[in-house]
Amino acid sequence: MSVTRTAPVQAATPKPATPKPAAGRAAATPLWWIWLAAWPVTAVFVLSNAATPLYVLWQRDIGFSKGTLTVVFAFYIVGLIGSLLVSGVVSDRVGRKPVLLPALALGLAACLIFGTATSVAALIVARLFTGIAVGAVVSAGMAAVTDVAGPERKRIAALLASCAMVFGAGLGPLLAGVLSELAPAPTTTVFVVEAVVLAGAVLVVLRMPVRRPERRGQGGWVRVPGVPRGNSRQLALGIAVFAPGITATSFVLSLGPSLLSGLLGTTDRIVAGAMAFVMFLAATGVQFAVQKLRRRTILTAGAAATALSTVTLVVAVHTEAVAVLILAALLAGAGQGMGQLGGLSLLNAGIPPQRLAEANAALNVGGYLPAGLLPVSAGYLSDAVGLTSGTTVFAAVLLGLALLGGLVVLATRREVTDPA
Repeated sequence: MSVTRTAPVQAATPKPATPKPAAGRAAATPLWWIWLAAWPVTAVFVLSNAATPLYVLWQRDIGFSKGTLTVVFAFYIVGLIGSLLVSGVVSDRVGRKPVLLPALALGLAACLIFGTATSVAALIVARLFTGIAVGAVVSAGMAAVTDVAGPERKRIAALLASCAMVFGAGLGPLLAGVLSELAPAPTTTVFVVEAVVLAGAVLVVLRMPVRRPERRGQGGWVRVPGVPRGNSRQLALGIAVFAPGITATSFVLSLGPSLLSGLLGTTDRIVAGAMAFVMFLAATGVQFAVQKLRRRTILTAGAAATALSTVTLVVAVHTEAVAVLILAALLAGAGQGMGQLGGLSLLNAGIPPQRLAEANAALNVGGYLPAGLLPVSAGYLSDAVGLTSGTTVFAAVLLGLALLGGLVVLATRREVTDPA
């Protein structure tokens, strides 16, 4: 009889206690918290491009060339890449909040400097601060969305994080364009509004249900971000399509207003802001449209959209047609959106949580390097040979990169067969 009493007790004790709470936490997190966790990403990316329609005003008031304009834009890339060398590793080791809160503080400082800028140096500092904040957000912020979602909802986390990034990037120039035309203090009002948006993001981060990591990684704190052994091919596939896509959108952001005002004769800042907005609206919408397709299809379509955007861009500058330029912007947005979703979904599916922020940082380093270098080169080339010739050379180089990325994806099957 004693044996029969002890047997049930022994049968009940082996129940695993660890997996259940983890699954319970993931299921208990409301879906609205996943959306809210993406808000800091949106808030910082609103700042990232809010200055785009205002450069024409600063050029008129301060006085600088298109080459200098692209240098100001490039300092954003410098700050972003410098931030990515640190923020991904720090976020994976000490937590998301200790990285996100200083990033939002830098964003608030950038708003103050932008709103009072009277020199190229001030614009450079503001862009540098913005780049640092964005670097922290694309690594720690996007990983935080995945943490809040939990392991069972990685797909929706990748989709929302990616869409939060591109939607914020498009909303910034639209707000700036409208407010600079309709509100007083055209180069100040939008940054007051953005400061309020960032303050709201601070409150979200303070309440965000994420925990500090239990294990801390090894190696240096400042390093070129990477992925665990065995995941390098997924990273390379993401960069192959994401990099040309974001380079195309970066060109539209940095030189699009100059194309509209100088070459095409359109000086309305609302038009410049709206063009950037619809570009990133396309990047957002296309991700919802293709989310159930296989990653290989998404990445291939992204490369094709970027290639078509370069061809359309050349047609636009040679025919001086605003509508064709907007079509080029829409295709560029679609290319970035699909490349970004495909790359993030590959990383989310294969990278452990303790390395995810660093992997996100690695994807963005690979994307933003050409996005900084090629538009700057195009800006100085346009100063030397004219905007039409400079844009044509840029488009030809980017067309080659987009086609190469598409061929790389088509040649690889195993890593990109699953749905995004």
